[in-house]
Amino acid sequence: MNGPVFDAGLELRAAGDGSRRLKGRFPYRKRAVLDAGGKGRRPRKEQFAPKAFSYAVDDSERDIHLLIGHSFDRPLASKKAGTLLFEDTADALTFEAIIVPDIQRTSWAQDFLAAYAAGLISGISPGFRVPDMEGAEQTDEEDPSEGEALIRTIFEALLFELSMVTRPAYHETEADLRAFDPVPRNGIIHPLRRWRP
Repeated sequence: MNGPVFDAGLELRAAGDGSRRLKGRFPYRKRAVLDAGGKGRRPRKEQFAPKAFSYAVDDSERDIHLLIGHSFDRPLASKKAGTLLFEDTADALTFEAIIVPDIQRTSWAQDFLAAYAAGLISGISPGFRVPDMEGAEQTDEEDPSEGEALIRTIFEALLFELSMVTRPAYHETEADLRAFDPVPRNGIIHPLRRWRP
């Protein structure tokens, strides 16, 4: 499943070895509006608890890729290749991607670099699966002083990729009208029913 999209605070720098270093962050405890409600529906929001991605981040045998637009055909870096580095804190999952010269020469990386330079790519969206285990997620009522939404908090998420995306729709005050699909028993959403259009 593809999760919320946040403004990633991206920073791209050239390095002396010819690589480019891309830094970004995915914040915890920031609520994303999944459904603004209306027509009898309650608003629905989602947030990730601190360290929700720690299982995959800390497991040396699990790979995590940095992709463009959730496409494994357009990779920029990966954890097992040693080109995607993480720091997981209570506030955010931060990363540094090393985009090596060989990758920079690919058509998709050139497209990404051009779009980034033009200010068209500034968001990040995680690809993950919620494991079938007790306590992996919970849904609560929003504080009535804040609204009437149902808030889904994810405590455990098996992260397999982070994607650079063109539209950071998940500023806290913005609404995204995706359908709020409940997670099936195995935690996997069919690609045609991804939350992010």
